[in-house]
Amino acid sequence: MATTSPRTDPRVLRTRQLIRDAFIDLLQEVELEKITVNRIAERATINRVTFYLHYRDISDLLEKMADEMVHEVHAILENSSSQPHSDMDSSIMVKMIEHIEENSKFYKVLLASKRIPVFTDRLTKLFVDVITSRTETKEAALSGSDVNVPKDIAIWYGSSAFIGTIICWLRNDMPYTPHFLAKQLAQLFRISQDTTHV
Repeated sequence: MATTSPRTDPRVLRTRQLIRDAFIDLLQEVELEKITVNRIAERATINRVTFYLHYRDISDLLEKMADEMVHEVHAILENSSSQPHSDMDSSIMVKMIEHIEENSKFYKVLLASKRIPVFTDRLTKLFVDVITSRTETKEAALSGSDVNVPKDIAIWYGSSAFIGTIICWLRNDMPYTPHFLAKQLAQLFRISQDTTHV
């Protein structure tokens, strides 16, 4: 997973990717607390000075990787929102889950196996924001309807259900295709929204 910028030197992007790949590889082998800048640099075949040219420390590396993850997921949602189906329907979900599948090593380590809070928290917040904005749009259309479940509970449920399902899918070595999983999730979200009127 690498954020591309027209002004960023390709060598800089390559070095950052080496550092991030080395970090992910190390996380598969040892706990986060045992990873040092020296170990990352050694695995990435760079020196410590090069690491510090890109990141202040390991916490900064984690924050920037989380920022990048949210940016990429947000870009998928933004691109999909211009399509006729603006709900969390299967076409949007397919793109999301395909992205996760393409970056499965990253997501398996940081989301499904190590559960590093910054990644889970950022992704949860992103989905809470997305579901909140979509809920408000639906509420305007359903102005006279009775809401059976408080909006905040429905939003917590929707975001947690999506992330929880993705985590289980990753932990089970992605037994379903992104298309099949997205279709099932879209149906579950529709059932949930019909029940709650959210």
